[in-house]
Amino acid sequence: MPINNLLSSRRLLTQGLFIALVVLLAGCASKYPQVTSDQLQAEQDFDYIIGPGDKLNIFVWGNQELTVTVPVRPDGKITTRLVEDIQASGKTPTQLARDVEKAYSEYVKNAVVTVIVDKFVGIPTQQVRVLGEAAEPISVPFRKHMTLLDLMIEVGGLTEFADGNKSVLIRNVNGEQQVYNVRLEDLIKDGDISANLALMPGDIMIIPEAWF
Repeated sequence: MPINNLLSSRRLLTQGLFIALVVLLAGCASKYPQVTSDQLQAEQDFDYIIGPGDKLNIFVWGNQELTVTVPVRPDGKITTRLVEDIQASGKTPTQLARDVEKAYSEYVKNAVVTVIVDKFVGIPTQQVRVLGEAAEPISVPFRKHMTLLDLMIEVGGLTEFADGNKSVLIRNVNGEQQVYNVRLEDLIKDGDISANLALMPGDIMIIPEAWF
């Protein structure tokens, strides 16, 4: 079989499996998540956790030569001018600052360190992921008060092939996955704000392709 035909067949098979998954999820999905404003506030209050790909400003007070901007490596560690490997992923900026102070104590007396996150990627449980027929399917770092509309702006909206009103949102609720129907087409194309909703860290959005 020619390579082009093989690749095309694999693509069709992948699309078919994806559509089947969405149909299955949609079949057991419930209506929009219903939470009170107090619950929403409590669930959206979170401490940012550093993840691989973040860019960090390590500021050492009174020691400008030690102040650096470093990336968090894929292994979750950073390298500074004094210490080659410091675990950063999985910690808050404050926790990392205290760890850097401890690591620097051998070289700097009473080091005072501040860690500022300059580029946000975060850990998977604090990302919102979009799969399927978005213009740019990506993982987006969750931010407080983030909504479905904010997310769709981040991913550039829907493709021309998307079936926006058949989309589903997968959310972890008390350790269990819940699946909800989402009306993306009503929200984006018709401006129906009632189709908007508040997002949570770890949400997954699946946008299927329309049947023609």
